[in-house]
Amino acid sequence: MRSIFLSFILVTCLTSCSTYQEISKPQAGEIVDQWHKAAADADFDTYFNLMTSNAVFIGTEATENWQLKEFKAFSKPFFDRGKAWSFTSLQRNIYSENEVVYFDELLDTQMGICRGSGILKKENGSYRIAHYVLSIAVPNDNVDSLTEMKKEWDQKYIDKLQTRN
Repeated sequence: MRSIFLSFILVTCLTSCSTYQEISKPQAGEIVDQWHKAAADADFDTYFNLMTSNAVFIGTEATENWQLKEFKAFSKPFFDRGKAWSFTSLQRNIYSENEVVYFDELLDTQMGICRGSGILKKENGSYRIAHYVLSIAVPNDNVDSLTEMKKEWDQKYIDKLQTRN
């Protein structure tokens, strides 16, 4: 009985180990670079084909928590005009565990330096962006003035969110 159990464990391990293939950090970086390039080239199909079917994009404004369908609808006019957005990675850190890859990056954008972070997940045999968060990098010395500048907008949005609950 013990040998049957050990054989079962060995076969299970060999089967799952042989189908598992971790993506390399350079390959993961290439996917993110292709995604950014597709936006810069206004290539709608490539851009969204590099995202999972249930991807989420979190934008820089508090209201921007885009599910894929809504993000496509929001983005389409930008892509149709032939100019979406242009993000170039200045620095990127990539971490991987099993078939999930996490990354963060500093970006050169039309908004100045931004921070992006995301998750690549395997879907239909290919790694794709499942979740991305974009934020504007604000120097600590400017936080007080920025906070004051957005105080009124923030309070209105806080009130709106609290009335929903």
